[in-house]
Amino acid sequence: MQRYFLANEAFNESSVKITGDDAKHIGRVMRMESGDTVICCTYEGDCYEVSLTSVEQDAIDAKVIRKLLDDPELPVHVTVAQGLPKGDKLETIVQKGTELGAASFIPVTMDRSIVKWQKAKQDKKRQRLEKIAKEASEQSHRRIVPHIKDLATTKELSQAFSNYDHVFVAYEETAKKGEQHLLSAALTSVNKQDKILLVIGPEGGFSPEEIEQMVESGATCCAFGPRILRTETASMYGLSVISYQLEILG
Repeated sequence: MQRYFLANEAFNESSVKITGDDAKHIGRVMRMESGDTVICCTYEGDCYEVSLTSVEQDAIDAKVIRKLLDDPELPVHVTVAQGLPKGDKLETIVQKGTELGAASFIPVTMDRSIVKWQKAKQDKKRQRLEKIAKEASEQSHRRIVPHIKDLATTKELSQAFSNYDHVFVAYEETAKKGEQHLLSAALTSVNKQDKILLVIGPEGGFSPEEIEQMVESGATCCAFGPRILRTETASMYGLSVISYQLEILG
């Protein structure tokens, strides 16, 4: 069943009004008609099965059938801090990370980041990532849309470590030393509803100064398996391990 995230003002007691791109998608792409059902969610995580009562070109009315109680979210709150990668890799990271359960993303300018975001274009880039996160949340039947936070530096990120219960840095040198199981071992100390920050470097990884700064601020360096991963793969690996260890195994 198709899922759509709507602003709070779209919901009115037992009815829902769908407009904009979502209405166009329902009417023109999916070619739905009155009587068809979809799922509509607020950005706070409340989801409802609704039946379409009126399908117009730019607006759709629907009535609420029932509130959905299933919860597909991870048992922990995971934020991915991603060193800015080249090309459109960050879009892939946000899309796949959303599918795997990430709750938020922080783009980070790091010492070895080749890409630099111009200040004038930061809002546009974030809006693009927010759109990707919304569509990925709808596709994967999430209850929330991950938050795309403001661009940060490594120093600013380190200063925010106290906002998290656990900070895990994907560090390739740890893997080279044969300490492949540190992430799995570190997760044994994680409790449900804890806040986890996964820090991923750009192409080329972290500088020694960044590692020193993050460790001094309380981060734990972890190997993400025995192999060296591309920057666009690392967060997917970390989220998958978290899901398997804390969600599947319980």
